[in-house]
Amino acid sequence: MRDSTVTHEHPERRLTRKNLVNSLLIGMFLGVLFGAPIGWFVHQVYARQRAAQVLLCRQQNYGLAEADLQARCGSLY
Repeated sequence: MRDSTVTHEHPERRLTRKNLVNSLLIGMFLGVLFGAPIGWFVHQVYARQRAAQVLLCRQQNYGLAEADLQARCGSLY
């Protein structure tokens, strides 16, 4: 049988400025790519929930003047 010794040479891996900049750019790209749609979706959910709360409050306080409704329930926008 042959004696086959396997040696693994691991070059010393050092953090360089180039590696850090590349990591930062990749992280920013992925954050924009995935963060923007998630933020848009969450904003839509919040806006619909807020609109429903305001409309329900206005319905429960039907008959009040507009100024009183705005003071009590807030505005849709």
